[in-house]
Amino acid sequence: MINFIRSKAIAILILGLVLTGCASTNTNNQKDYRDPLESMNRAVFNFNEMVDNNILEPVARGYKKVTPDPIEMVVGNFFSNLNDVVVLTNSILQLNYESALASSGRLLINTTFGIFGMIDIASDISAASDINLTKRNEDFGQTLGRYGVASGPYIVLPFLGPSSLRDTVGIGVDGFFIDPVTQGITGIFLKDVAYLNSVALRLPVATARTINTRAQLLDVEKTLEEAALDKYEFMRDAYMQRRTSLINNTDTAEVK
Repeated sequence: MINFIRSKAIAILILGLVLTGCASTNTNNQKDYRDPLESMNRAVFNFNEMVDNNILEPVARGYKKVTPDPIEMVVGNFFSNLNDVVVLTNSILQLNYESALASSGRLLINTTFGIFGMIDIASDISAASDINLTKRNEDFGQTLGRYGVASGPYIVLPFLGPSSLRDTVGIGVDGFFIDPVTQGITGIFLKDVAYLNSVALRLPVATARTINTRAQLLDVEKTLEEAALDKYEFMRDAYMQRRTSLINNTDTAEVK
């Protein structure tokens, strides 16, 4: 169940769906060539829905109910700042210097003046000036895509939700080698800092991130439920469109 605790679960991907707008669904019941494993994927999707409905969502609602909004915002800012390590690393790997500069600026400002990222000062600077330090979205799946690696078949991962063969590799690389919360499993960068490598520290931090992420998206879920005739198809199509848009750094819905 460690992967379950560490995962951002289905909720993170729901946010990506809403950002794409209303995605198309396959109304002709024709098999999608991008989804050759549809039967298996639907089974995993249903399993993930069960886990979300019975565990993640109730816990997230309880967390949101007892947590004051300012504290919830501080927690969200803290984890967003940790994620900027992933964004910065992949921006550099992609030779995306604009994103790398902005992400390094965010990390420096928010980690220091923002008290370890609990206050998102960088976004406030962006809003009040011409300096663009807005949050970026980069991961190793996008890095592979930028270098021409095809997405491969669509895959629904247990606990983690929509993915592709390429993005599954990306999740593994980010999770084991880059993500400050989970890369301690390998200890490549933190092997000399025993406390930071401690499971006693990383497990509750990863759990808190999962719950916080799910809580942030409780209001989004209702929109998803109302928009989708077939929730599985909606999530698949929107996920693939969103990933292509992120890889190309455009708003295009063309499938790579």
